[in-house]
Amino acid sequence: RQRPGSAVGELIEARIKEGKLVPSEVTVGLLEQEMRRQGWEGGKYLIDGFPRSVDNAKAYEDMLGKKTIVKFVLLIECSQECMERRLLHRGQTSGRSDDNIETIRKRFTTFKEESIPVIETFGQSGLVKKVNSEPGIDAVWHEVVAIFE
Repeated sequence: RQRPGSAVGELIEARIKEGKLVPSEVTVGLLEQEMRRQGWEGGKYLIDGFPRSVDNAKAYEDMLGKKTIVKFVLLIECSQECMERRLLHRGQTSGRSDDNIETIRKRFTTFKEESIPVIETFGQSGLVKKVNSEPGIDAVWHEVVAIFE
């Protein structure tokens, strides 16, 4: 996304502007590439914001499932109003093209339609750990640290 002129970067940027997900094979391929670059093989790795759809989860399982073990899924929750407020505030300084109310709302709709089924699937396996993020940074930090310990 950050490499000027990159076809993959342009595809990713266009999808993000539309509030849509990046194709799973692109995401998983980039994820595996970065994991290898960081020396993940045989070690532990934290993946943030993924999988975001059933298709993502299937692609991950197909491409990396035999090479990895999912220990848990951390879901940091807040209301839509709280999320909008935080992202609009971030948008004042982030320079991100997707930090505007229209795209934020599209992203939230996409999250409900695409990501909630994935979370429910992991939840059926007892892998989902939930943290309410509305109380603030310190409270969230302590809950998250406890989950990782």
